[in-house]
Order: sequence, then C-alpha cells, then structure tokens
Amino acid sequence: MKPGQYDAIYSMEFGGARPAAPGLEQAKAIILPIPFERTTSYIPGTRNGPREILAASAHMELWDEELNVDIHEIGLHTLPEMELPFDAMQDVMDEIRRVAAELIAGDAFLFTLGGEHSITGPLVAAHAARHPGLSVLQIDAHADLRDTYMGTPHNHACAMRRALEHAPGTQVGIRSLSAPEARAIPSLPTHVFYDHSMRHDPDWMDRVLDTLTDTVYLTIDCDGLDPAIMPAVGTPEPGGLSWYETLTLLRKLFARKRVVGCDLVELCPLPTNLAPNFLCARLVYKILGYRFAAKL
Repeated sequence: MKPGQYDAIYSMEFGGARPAAPGLEQAKAIILPIPFERTTSYIPGTRNGPREILAASAHMELWDEELNVDIHEIGLHTLPEMELPFDAMQDVMDEIRRVAAELIAGDAFLFTLGGEHSITGPLVAAHAARHPGLSVLQIDAHADLRDTYMGTPHNHACAMRRALEHAPGTQVGIRSLSAPEARAIPSLPTHVFYDHSMRHDPDWMDRVLDTLTDTVYLTIDCDGLDPAIMPAVGTPEPGGLSWYETLTLLRKLFARKRVVGCDLVELCPLPTNLAPNFLCARLVYKILGYRFAAKL
C-alpha cells in the first residue's frame, strides 16, 4: 500500500526532513499518525497529538547517547496523517485495522501515533492476525476495560477490553478504574499491576515481563506517566511512571521480548507547555532505538 490510498490531511517527517528517507517499501519502521478523536469524555485535544509529536521531533538531536546510534539509519518512513471520514465507529475501527494489516504485511515495525486510545483495538487485531501468540503490554493510568461506554463498545475507555478480544494483556501503572471493571478483571485474560502497590516488589519489572508471551504489542497512554512530567493529558491522574522508570521497563522489554508494534496515544497538547510534546517525540525515538539499535 502506498501513501495516498487513504485520505490524508497533513504530512511531516518524524525527526525532520531527511534527503535519504526511504520509500514505504524499503522502510524498516513506519510512523503512522492517526489524529482520531471522537469519544473523549473530559478534556478534548488528542486529535492534535500526532501533529505536535512530529513537530517536536524535528527539533530533537538524533544521536542517542545511551545507544550510540542514529536510529534514522535503519530506514524510517513517516506516512501522512490518516483521515477517517466515517460516521459509524465500527467503520472507523475496520479501516484502521485494514490499513494496519497492509502496512505490517511485510516485516516493517509499525509505530502509530494517536489520537485517542480507541485506535488500539483494531491495531492489536491486525498485529494478532499477523503474529500468532501475541500479548499486549499497556502502560496507562486507566484500566480501559469497560465493555461499552457512552453508547459504544469502541470508546477510548473500552480500548483494552477490545484488545483483549485478540490477545492477552498486562496492564502497568493502573490507578483509575470503575467498579464494574474491577469486578470483571478476574474473568478477563489480563494481569494488572496497580500503581499503588507494584513497586513494593523490587523485581516488579521482571514480573511484568514474565506475564507476557514472547511476542508483544506495546500500547502507551500518555497518562500512564507521572503528570509531573506529562501534564498534557485529558485526565492527569496522580502517580504514574517516571521517565527513567519507563525507559528501564522498556529496555528490559525489548531485551527479552520480540516487540512487533507500538502505539502512543492520548497526548492532549498544551499551548503554553511544549515539554510534553517533546517528551513524546523522545519516547518514540527511544523505543525505536531499543527495537533497532542492535541492527546498526
């Protein structure tokens, strides 16, 4: 599939324009921005997340001092923003799954930038069909395990419930959930690491990894991070992972597991604070580094 086979409203290269950027067919990693926002229930703005991450990424230094590489050398291709002009949420989900399935038909690593968390369900579905035995690691403040919310099973508050229909999950940093979600957890194929207690075990990161299969899809909701460093979210819950805590977990994940895809969602940019946008851009780059540094 080539850019232009779906409607696009905006185009920008992750990390800034590079003369030698590969075409889609040659790329080892693909950035897909999906600025979808329809079910936000508190503070809107996630539709602007992908654009602000890409804009911030153009101002990053591209040498990773931890890994001693410039990850752009792997072959990174950024697609235009994906437009989803459908009235029905099911049509939106079907189109995301269709596009993702085509993009991962080869061996490319798909990194999707949201937008609201509802996009994760169809992304997981596409990856689970491509990679039997997949499991999902979710970093998030919210369990997102409602079966339906505000009249739809595809609400952002249902994101992990939909993902679990295709792959078992592990949820990290959880510190907000409803009573029905809490009652449902024992019957669902998920392991929940609650933010208030998980650090009591100094080996909690290893325990997280032990719950996952060998092949993993990673989904990160920005509100899984401490709002002290990530205030630009719709519901900034107290607590959450620090920057270096997040990197340590991810470094361990990529060392022990085969991570086949990732999304970063729910950035709600603040007009007076660009730091969260830059954090997200840097987090994308670190994840790509952990995935590909050994190949350079």
